[in-house]
Amino acid sequence: MSDFRPSPAAPPPARRPGMVSGERVRRLLNVIVAVIGLVPAAPLMVLVALLIKLDSRGPVVFQQRRVGLDRRGERGSDLEDRRRSADLGGRLFTMYKFRTMTDGPTPSGPRWATRDDRRVTRVGRFLRATRIDELPQLVNVLKGDMNIVGPRPEQPSIFLELRRELGGYQERQKVLPGITGWAQVNLGYDTSIEDVKKKVELDLEYIERRSATGDLTIMARTMPVMVFGKVWT
Repeated sequence: MSDFRPSPAAPPPARRPGMVSGERVRRLLNVIVAVIGLVPAAPLMVLVALLIKLDSRGPVVFQQRRVGLDRRGERGSDLEDRRRSADLGGRLFTMYKFRTMTDGPTPSGPRWATRDDRRVTRVGRFLRATRIDELPQLVNVLKGDMNIVGPRPEQPSIFLELRRELGGYQERQKVLPGITGWAQVNLGYDTSIEDVKKKVELDLEYIERRSATGDLTIMARTMPVMVFGKVWT
């Protein structure tokens, strides 16, 4: 089924020179793919923006704060990371998505969308099924907030809750979050804490074995997910 195989959890390895070089290669690859991807995606994004405006009231692009890379403990880490008064798990950034839900605050606060969630618009249902709603995050990749491939970033309040409940959840912040990932090509959207547990296991497998070739494999496996809704189970 997969090239990655489960292994016992282990503490993160020290960042040796070879690992740093490998991370730079991965980052360069992700940026190149983002730049190349924006060219053919631009006409599609314009069409999607028009459909969203025709379908429902509200902004075309949804912006939300998410928890990103945790640089604490690294040499040369950003002052923002070292001076945070509260431990939010990583550097906060603004993530972009095409809006797929009706505009307005959620009465009960942040929560997962369900399969038949009434907040999802008609166009939004298609965008979510094909993952096209994630295309604006190519801009996040170019800004340095994300990679194409990596663990999905979470909202701060949900992140803090999951960190309390799930062992190893914080370890996901040791790499840049991604638009797609090993968990996303193997599992669907989260609807419960059990779904998150399964994805965390896959995220930690990815982090342990991450490489430029592995990222290319995941990118290739993302296309059938977008076109056919297929996950590699």
